[in-house]
Amino acid sequence: MGKFNGVLICTDLDGTLLKNDKSISKQNLDAIEYFKNEGGFFTFITGRMPFFVSDIYEKVNPNAPFGCINGGGVYDHRKKQYIWTQTLQRDAIALVEYADKSISGLGIQVNTFDKTYFCRENQAMADFRKHTNMPNIVRDYKDVDEPIAKILFGDKDESKITELAQLLNSHPMANDVDFIRSEQTLYEILPKGISKGTVISKLVSILGIDKSKTIAIGDYNNDVSMLRTAQIGVAVSNAVPEAKAAADYITVSNEEHAIAKVIDDIDKYAMTI
Repeated sequence: MGKFNGVLICTDLDGTLLKNDKSISKQNLDAIEYFKNEGGFFTFITGRMPFFVSDIYEKVNPNAPFGCINGGGVYDHRKKQYIWTQTLQRDAIALVEYADKSISGLGIQVNTFDKTYFCRENQAMADFRKHTNMPNIVRDYKDVDEPIAKILFGDKDESKITELAQLLNSHPMANDVDFIRSEQTLYEILPKGISKGTVISKLVSILGIDKSKTIAIGDYNNDVSMLRTAQIGVAVSNAVPEAKAAADYITVSNEEHAIAKVIDDIDKYAMTI
């Protein structure tokens, strides 16, 4: 039996596991292998769709299913299939139309469980594609007929995102869905009750482990729920104030091999961090 038997670590990707240049340090990769070899479960929870993180799971080789779509799905990369999903109600398209008519120039994308449709173009959407390497599949949001996983808005002008958040949260349908700011220039509509914290609870059940042995590591607003849900929530030093406030402790930055540092701390202090 390994020293980390039954321990689950879930990490965010951008700004946490990934360095600013989107690479994964050798120190982090070596620490992850050590952790898994000693009986630990290691995985990640991301806002991205499974088919656009294949390069990451091939490098990291998580030994547990990973969370995607900011909590809207759990995916088994070895079987190449979802093992759990939550669909966004179609009525949410009314919120998209409301935002589209109220704020000019917003970028809009609709994510199904196997495609991302770019519905309204702007620089934020162009940058998003460059960052994620997604194909530019164009379709009007009213014409998407597959089950919807989430809807994402983007704009380089952060004041527009703030305006959008206020607009949507005052809409009569606001209580029927959840909203999350996933980056400074991105704002998302998710199914009600869905967050990265949802994935922690699902994985505890799937893996048959004790929730008291769960650790989450993150940096942004959309990580707050998993930092609060896990037994130990860790914010990287480059995290936003909201994530730091939700965490049990703060570690080094994503540029300083944060995952390796957390694993070393667990090793030294036997989860009594």
